[in-house]
Amino acid sequence: MAQSLSKIYIHLVFHIKSTSPQIRECDLERIHSYIGQLVNSTGCTEIRVGGVGDHVHILFLLSKDTTISHIVEEVKRNSSRWIKNIDPYYQFFAWQNGYGAFSISQSIVEKTLEYIGNQREHHKKFSFQDEYRSFLKLYHVSFDEKYVFKD
Repeated sequence: MAQSLSKIYIHLVFHIKSTSPQIRECDLERIHSYIGQLVNSTGCTEIRVGGVGDHVHILFLLSKDTTISHIVEEVKRNSSRWIKNIDPYYQFFAWQNGYGAFSISQSIVEKTLEYIGNQREHHKKFSFQDEYRSFLKLYHVSFDEKYVFKD
């Protein structure tokens, strides 16, 4: 029997719905930790979760036995349910419908880890929309503005 070997890094990004309360600063660390646990529960390996109040970045190793869409579904569904139970403030919390998933090479893993770790500073200068557009352009992803930022 042949062994299937793979090491595929995925940088996943998704945003809260426009009607959702933002994630409070005091809750970011435990929410990011929980999201990391959810990624691991899919058979993938979470490397880093980060972000700010309106979106999340996840760097993980993709399992050879699952799909990105399954991981996103599991993470968003279960984290949303869990976040709603943290505090009444989050009773209407929801993630947007879409997401961006980008493969990255081993050579930029450290740079990506640094990027995710510096989200607070980064977003003092750039909006999520500008950040997301730059990812889409960098990866040559065709997109229509009217659908990309729609809930």
